[in-house]
Amino acid sequence: MSGKDEKTPIEALASPSGRKMPRATKRPRKNRGIPPPATFDIDTLPGSSNLTPLEAAAVIRRTPGALEQWRRDPTHPLKWRYVDGRPLYRVDAVRDYLAKCDKTTKSVSSK
Repeated sequence: MSGKDEKTPIEALASPSGRKMPRATKRPRKNRGIPPPATFDIDTLPGSSNLTPLEAAAVIRRTPGALEQWRRDPTHPLKWRYVDGRPLYRVDAVRDYLAKCDKTTKSVSSK
């Protein structure tokens, strides 16, 4: 009864070839984290340049999901525009947003 040739009930039902079933493939998920810091200097770019949401998120140090939420609010200070159905951020708009954030931080900390 305790021989090595005995199989458990589950092993007895396995396929005779011993091949394992392929795992169900997982669908790719969006990376929800903050992207790594931008590899470019936003101050050296021309103001009319466009940034993708991922590039803008890297500069602002927020998640792309946060920018997506902000786009649902038409009064949000970070401005964007759609080109061919995709949101793009002008470098000028990102700089203005960062400058406004800097001013509010300084005025709050000086109180």
